Amino acid sequence: AEAAPYAGEDADVSLRLERRFRGELESEALTTLYDRTEVPLVEVLAGLEYEGIRVEPDELDRQREGLQVRIEELRQSIVEAAPHAFSPDSPKQLAVALFNLPSAEPPGLGIKPLKKGKTGPSTDAEVMEKLADDPNVQTPIPSLILEYRQLTKLVNTYLLALKAAIRPETGRIHASFNQTVTATGRLSSSDPNLQNIPIRTEVGRQIRRAFVAEPGHVLLAADYSQVELRMLAHLSGDQNLRAAFHRGDDIHAAVASEVMGIPLDEVDAAARTTAKMINFGIVYGVTAYGLARRLGADTDIPRADQIIADYKARFPGIKDFLEACIEQARTEGWVSTILGRRRSIPQIHARNPQERSQGERMAINTVVQGSAADLIKRAMIDLHEALPGVNPRARMILQIHDELVFEVPEGEVESVASIVRERMEKAMDLTVPLLAEPSWGPSWADTK
Repeated sequence: AEAAPYAGEDADVSLRLERRFRGELESEALTTLYDRTEVPLVEVLAGLEYEGIRVEPDELDRQREGLQVRIEELRQSIVEAAPHAFSPDSPKQLAVALFNLPSAEPPGLGIKPLKKGKTGPSTDAEVMEKLADDPNVQTPIPSLILEYRQLTKLVNTYLLALKAAIRPETGRIHASFNQTVTATGRLSSSDPNLQNIPIRTEVGRQIRRAFVAEPGHVLLAADYSQVELRMLAHLSGDQNLRAAFHRGDDIHAAVASEVMGIPLDEVDAAARTTAKMINFGIVYGVTAYGLARRLGADTDIPRADQIIADYKARFPGIKDFLEACIEQARTEGWVSTILGRRRSIPQIHARNPQERSQGERMAINTVVQGSAADLIKRAMIDLHEALPGVNPRARMILQIHDELVFEVPEGEVESVASIVRERMEKAMDLTVPLLAEPSWGPSWADTK
């Protein structure tokens, strides 16, 4: 509603703020985004927070107890492999054990430090991974430390914290979903962060087994297939990338075929992995150094630079699009998403080259990732409006970036899956097809 005229100090503060910020929204052409996406989304997110998701504390305990056994085994192996007793939980003590000379007190293994931290040689994950992969480093400690850290983080950050977050009254976790935290427009989650449940390792994926449906229900999950790459194809207008999506190609294999000049049916796993790294790296403005790190020891920086150059040559629309994003940031000071969300990029004018490069990467990432965030918000609003009239007992309960999770009565899951797929795939009219893939089961882990 239009704010009432200001009538002195007793005027309602919220109305005064609405009048102030409404004018700013209008001046930056943001009223449509605000009125048709962000405001309707408030009700959707309130529903997610109210519903929550059921979590089995016994399953969390079972996993924790199993991991504790392995953690203790790792701790013992680490200490036995070291030249003196130390705590694997202390980065400083670990550095001494690895990098001190054997003649020092206390003695170490004499490994050459790879980089410096604030308090001495670094023992971060990057250093441990490099040492673990180095054939000249004979000790098993780096690889043991990587597993030890992974498992202790799973126990402390997830298994214990998730159990503590279960509301006794409901048996469910009611996380918060935040619209105004990320700079790209993506939703974030907190108290606890359910968008950060690890899925890259089998041990991490098992945590989702504790997230279950109520009796007589199943969890239905639907995620967009390669949504940021599809958005990149739409925004860039690149004909080669668009054609690959329209043909229904394996997009990573198709890119490998284009960039490496080999027939599609001859693309092997290694070539596909390289193309996958390039595809996702391009969305985040990857540098040659960054791509070389992702591809591993077999790829040096000049080779990575050539791979990126070949990619841009085969997909000229993408190259032009990336340059346009950066140029807009330079000339306007901001970039915008498909629905008009703006983000200021002051780093683009920094004197420091590294900070300036960071600004260029932010400009690219914001447009692509932010537009994908716009898309799933529109899908959430559409489904929130559609489901009550067709399947009133189905509930949207989670959003994990490009994935939506619903709790659905068992007998209605196929009809709900059909509606979810349809609404997600038609949430925006893009120049490439959108693909949503629903699956369901008794637990979140069973939906994959």
